[in-house]
Amino acid sequence: MNEMYIISFNSTHQAIKCDKLFGKNEMDYTVLPTPREITQSCGMSIAFAIENIDNIKEIINQNQIEYKGIYKIYKQDGKKQVEEIN
Repeated sequence: MNEMYIISFNSTHQAIKCDKLFGKNEMDYTVLPTPREITQSCGMSIAFAIENIDNIKEIINQNQIEYKGIYKIYKQDGKKQVEEIN
């Protein structure tokens, strides 16, 4: 893993809603368990390619998706690092 971009949600309901919207818009993404380094609140997150961040933010804003944050996860000196990129 060089780097990964994740959207973390406040609830599973919001994650599922976002999953459906991204699917309708033919976005390239993956639903996965939320990494512990981010939060332990909602168990679902969505990973995406950084090239899609503008489209992702547009879909989230237009559909009033409630989310915890957008993060970059990467390794530095062998340890996972998390950087919020909202």
